[in-house]
Amino acid sequence: MAKQREEYRCSACGAKAPRWSGQCTGCGEWNTLAVVASAASLGGWSARTGKDGAARTTPLSSPEALESLSAGQMRARATGIPQLDGLLGSGLVPGAAILLGGEPGVGKSTLLLQLAARQAERSTAQAAGAGQSIYVSGEESLAQIRGRAERLGLLGPGLMALATNNADDALAALAELGDEPGLIIVDSVQTLASPRAEGIPGSVSQVRAVSGELVEAVKRSQATLVLVGHVTKDGQIAGPKLLEHMVDTVLYLEGDRRDYSRVLRVLKNRFGPSDELLVFTMEEKGLSVVDDPSTFFLGARDASLSGAAVSLAMDGRRPFAVEIQALATKSFLSIPRRAALGFDANRLHLLLAVLEKRLRLPLGQSDIYVKQGGGLSLRDPGLDLALAASVLSSYYDAPLPEGAAFWGELDLNGHVRPVTGGDTRLKQASRLGYGPLFHSGTCKTLDDMRRALFGKA
Repeated sequence: MAKQREEYRCSACGAKAPRWSGQCTGCGEWNTLAVVASAASLGGWSARTGKDGAARTTPLSSPEALESLSAGQMRARATGIPQLDGLLGSGLVPGAAILLGGEPGVGKSTLLLQLAARQAERSTAQAAGAGQSIYVSGEESLAQIRGRAERLGLLGPGLMALATNNADDALAALAELGDEPGLIIVDSVQTLASPRAEGIPGSVSQVRAVSGELVEAVKRSQATLVLVGHVTKDGQIAGPKLLEHMVDTVLYLEGDRRDYSRVLRVLKNRFGPSDELLVFTMEEKGLSVVDDPSTFFLGARDASLSGAAVSLAMDGRRPFAVEIQALATKSFLSIPRRAALGFDANRLHLLLAVLEKRLRLPLGQSDIYVKQGGGLSLRDPGLDLALAASVLSSYYDAPLPEGAAFWGELDLNGHVRPVTGGDTRLKQASRLGYGPLFHSGTCKTLDDMRRALFGKA
């Protein structure tokens, strides 16, 4: 049993405090704090006195047989966005907690306001399984939320909002839902503060306390909780890593704020696939789903120009046709420049070293720049072959065959290795009408690809 801590409670208003002070922070009265035993300090046990007068402890909850629980208690509700239902697995699961992260201005609040409005529409229409939707914001006032909803055309009778920085207000809003299904969105968890924890909003102790209280409360209800998490300058969700372990689903919205495309990725999911993604476009009325993103990131490309190669890349289980662009030009610097946009710079240096060694190319005399077209950032090793083809095309200043597509991983000996999802990429390339195709089944080495493309030994 954990060591018992002391807790102080105000006799005037009932507010709790972790330590004694002369004035209550809740009501402002003086000398009203008195010490009480904290049930939470007993590690989930409550104190009682036995018949013999000795202290006893009993658990606050007891085990239940899983087969006695109704399957309907876990029946998911539709979000109103069919593609988002597939991304989450089946929709909004009762008692589930979802964490959404992303860069500032990428569209997190817009997406969640759209989700809240869809749920409100279903609730107003009294759809089966629909409940109230509450948007809790610690960053905007109610007037700002209303203005944004009006601009997006989302204003409706069932859309509820709450502007607060107190975690207790969010807990009270969640308690008002009772046993009815519903959706509560907290934007964001770093802006709320709990009176039962120390520190300022956004500190590790406050984020841990606020998220813990909200997740614990939603687990005892039929509602679904969505938490918005800020990110650090490295792109990681801010706060303790415990936050990602506590929730059931972790989503990440990414994209360039200067571009109109957004990608929603699943990083963790207890109710569905954890390697799916959804592509959106930012429009005047909010985020719109791209139904078939297979060629969305290609854009209007000119196949007659050198230094551009099409690759069938995989992100999760979905194949994309993306353009890999490269520019190789004579360098006048003592140390040639290497720049990568959307690629790992270390991987670029490695592949250029393989090209120079295995094909005997003097790339050390050239500045080389590479990027992924369409603003997409992928970490697929199958992009290696397309990157090599685009560099060779720019180096020889010769365009690649129109319709050619590349995928494959390059090892340090210049051999082309197969990558995951090879059959899926092949079927997608055939469906999109690409050819000739260059992969581990058609070319074994870099030299084989160079001979086929440029006729050079």
